[in-house]
Amino acid sequence: MTDILKDVTSYGKEQPWRERKIACAMYGEYVTKLNYKKAARVVECGEVLRFASSGSDLRLFQAWFCHSRLCPMCNWRRARKQSYQLSLVINEALKQNPSAVFLFLTLTEKNASATNLRTELQKMNASFYKLFQYKKTSKNLLGYVRSTEITFNEKHQTYHQHAHVLLFMKSTYFRDSQNYIKQAEWSQFWKRARKLNYEPIVNVKRVRPNVRRPDTSLAASAREVAKYQVKSTDYLTGNESRDLKVVSTLETALNHTRQLSFGGVLKDIRQQLKLDDLDNDDSPQNLIKLGINPATGQKVTEVDYVWNPVSNNYEKW
Repeated sequence: MTDILKDVTSYGKEQPWRERKIACAMYGEYVTKLNYKKAARVVECGEVLRFASSGSDLRLFQAWFCHSRLCPMCNWRRARKQSYQLSLVINEALKQNPSAVFLFLTLTEKNASATNLRTELQKMNASFYKLFQYKKTSKNLLGYVRSTEITFNEKHQTYHQHAHVLLFMKSTYFRDSQNYIKQAEWSQFWKRARKLNYEPIVNVKRVRPNVRRPDTSLAASAREVAKYQVKSTDYLTGNESRDLKVVSTLETALNHTRQLSFGGVLKDIRQQLKLDDLDNDDSPQNLIKLGINPATGQKVTEVDYVWNPVSNNYEKW
């Protein structure tokens, strides 16, 4: 009987390697048909997974990933790493500034067409920095982390670009009415920074940490910021002609862009923690050492799994 990969976390959740690779294969077919230079790299993404095995525990030891922005395999791994790193930054920020508060800000604007999506994204990003040059918005700001999300509107064939921002504010933000910014004011500030001729929808709320519960509003907001820039279900539907158009548009719009950006003390803390590049997850310094685990005394050996396109599964080599 073929030994199929079953990678289960310490809390009992099976890792979706198979599902991600199947989606990655479809994405690989699309970029091949679109004649992208990276097509071969995408097709080979995650074909071999080398795990360090200690008892029933599996930890990824070595693999080769394509790092394409739309790759479902790389997106899944990138989101997990972003969420973990962001939690480290948040915890350290609260240690250094225990009285500070977090806000979760969502900035939206009208949908863009396929032809102007990249231009609108560039304008939105530039306007974000302008938003925090105003006296009232910058007065209590300690730092931020921002991500951009894009969703596809099937009915109108347009793209909804919007920003999720986790703001780290001084405690005085809520203590003085002169400092506090109402939601309607945030909307006006965004309208002004973005130079819009309509009232944009902006949502802002306070998010709180709770040491007794890991799944808090702050943790949820961190996950929202760190999640995929574009959900693969928006461009991998199985309708090839439709998907090729969406993939082509998104590839052009997202080329040479950064998904997460840090500012202020959150940027400083990320540098202090010496967190590695989010796209460098198969670098040598991240590899797990084989041999004897000094913590458990158990032998750590290598177990390899190779993708079989016939069975659509990872099989033990």
